[in-house]
Amino acid sequence: MSKHHLKRLIVLRHAKAAWPEGVPDADRPLAERGHADAPEAGKWLVKHHIIPDFILCSTALRTRQTTTWVCEELGDRAPTPKLESGLYAASAARMLAVVNHVPETVRALLIVSHMPGVQDLALRLASRDSDQDAYMDAASHFPTTGLAVFETETPWAELDGQDARLVSFAVPRSKKKG
Repeated sequence: MSKHHLKRLIVLRHAKAAWPEGVPDADRPLAERGHADAPEAGKWLVKHHIIPDFILCSTALRTRQTTTWVCEELGDRAPTPKLESGLYAASAARMLAVVNHVPETVRALLIVSHMPGVQDLALRLASRDSDQDAYMDAASHFPTTGLAVFETETPWAELDGQDARLVSFAVPRSKKKG
């Protein structure tokens, strides 16, 4: 792949959420551990020089809180996240439809969403030349703050399946227990 046309897609599962009684699913906040882990995803992106220039975030509270922590770590390089209702409780096909509408000027896209859609999307997009360890990790478990990083030259509008190379899968966590 030539670096000139290379784009990155980062698929991030929100950090650990709480289950308060009587709270609708969309309004579930991050748990204490989620507040500790979410910044670690941002730190991981910075450490690996993967800075999104566009962020699409599910409208759920836990994804918005995760995105806020990630953006705090990105600092002044963080773009303003766009809330996307189509990412809440979305299937891989629905998430892909959202990605297909991203402007081609975007070079690095971060999506913050939910299981099982994030895992299904990662497995659907992974091309045959993907990093096999990353693929097996994403396939076997996609825990909270799990993130999959893809590289592709395919236009966003044409991404469909097996057309993005999975280059990394990581689960950034805080050392703090909670």
